[in-house]
Amino acid sequence: MDRIRITQRAARVFMISYHHLTDSASIRVDDIAEYIRSVGCIQFDPLDIVGRNPDLVLQSRCPDYRRGGVERLLYSERRLFDVWDKNMSISAVEDWPYFSRNRDFIMPHYKKFEGAVSVILDYLGENEFACSSDFDMDEKVDWYWGNQRLAKAALECMLLAGVVVVHHRKGTRRYYCLAGNFIPKDIYGMADPNTEEEDYRRWLVLRRIRGIGLLWNRGGDAWLGTLSWNGGCRNEAFASLESDGTITGVEVEGSQYPFYIASEYIQLLSSCAEDSIPEDNVRIIAPLDNIMWDRRLIQEIFGFHYKWEVYVPADKRKYGYYVLPVICGDRFVGRIEMRTDKRESVLHADSFWWEEGAANRRSLSTHIKKCLRRFAKYNLCDSVSINFKLMV
Repeated sequence: MDRIRITQRAARVFMISYHHLTDSASIRVDDIAEYIRSVGCIQFDPLDIVGRNPDLVLQSRCPDYRRGGVERLLYSERRLFDVWDKNMSISAVEDWPYFSRNRDFIMPHYKKFEGAVSVILDYLGENEFACSSDFDMDEKVDWYWGNQRLAKAALECMLLAGVVVVHHRKGTRRYYCLAGNFIPKDIYGMADPNTEEEDYRRWLVLRRIRGIGLLWNRGGDAWLGTLSWNGGCRNEAFASLESDGTITGVEVEGSQYPFYIASEYIQLLSSCAEDSIPEDNVRIIAPLDNIMWDRRLIQEIFGFHYKWEVYVPADKRKYGYYVLPVICGDRFVGRIEMRTDKRESVLHADSFWWEEGAANRRSLSTHIKKCLRRFAKYNLCDSVSINFKLMV
């Protein structure tokens, strides 16, 4: 299949439309599980300034979403589950069999914790769920995130191995339960559909393409969480998927590298050549949103450079601790820093930085303020306090 040639504007419109970041393409609360299944996963992060990352991802796509709402799908309906995918993520429960290789990969670590695991399994045989504080295992052990208390490391290893799943959360604390008791039995016992390594690599490359919408074959954060396979393996998977028509190459005006889409989205891509997104379509974007997974790609297509500065020392930050990108129309026009006053039920919008060249700032300011009122509602706040001047 010949590659498709498009303009940068069409690429921007496609990315925003693909991710349902428009009023016309927004999703309903009832569609959230299906949306996550279509993109593979959304990334989890425990930081909660104006909602956690999954909340922020979903509020930008679902007008009726309220912070914390994803937990019903995770821990009550069990339509989603916590899994190590693009780092720690949330995926559709139907994807459980596809992570067999990931679970096998962790087994050498799992065996190192056999003594602790045996104690935890005995406890979970008599109790529905457990957290690390339920166990007197204070020895510090070497784990992925540095030295950890043995009980915490063992439970996390059991999670990665698929022995337990997250039962529920209280703040940042996770409570675990036996996976076989809570993953639907027909799904839990299903064999890995990817019988060969080549099948797995094709599945993973296609999953990442669907996760972002438009993706190139270059190294970067889009490939975080994958098993130990190199760029040559990735090249083979891209070539195989393009050869059989599963994916289609896309040449974007001004870019030297080809991009790829899942072929079922060719019609959407074609329509984006003529479509436009009005400037009053404003979205506040999560720092780990799927659309932001490959920040070099975002800079290439949108001309927007974004660095999440939560791990940057305060005196070296250019903007702030928890700063979120803002889209108006088909462009990133700025970034905003906010915080939640839960006691007073107020959303504080503390700082805003316009992107250089952002035009029509007077009208954009009106649209952004309207978006902030909607954002406050999602964030369970009664009012917004805007502590800056937008039209500068």
